[in-house]
Amino acid sequence: MAGVRAASFPDSSAITRAAYDPDRRVLDLWYAGGDRYSYFDVPAQVYERLRAAPSAGAFVNAEVKPVYRHEIEPGRRRFRPD
Repeated sequence: MAGVRAASFPDSSAITRAAYDPDRRVLDLWYAGGDRYSYFDVPAQVYERLRAAPSAGAFVNAEVKPVYRHEIEPGRRRFRPD
């Protein structure tokens, strides 16, 4: 039983952070707009390749989005009154 692994992507304009649960094979990605996408049945090697990729956004667009089933949890956006 391995623990959840996490990474941040401060240089990415698309993805802010990632968490990978190797027991459940779920990759959670938080996008700059605040939404969280959970991708299912993702092998650990994909998470490791994401961490090593020169562009997290380009990697996800090419290697994750078209391959793995996902669910979206909309981010909590806070609006200030005028």
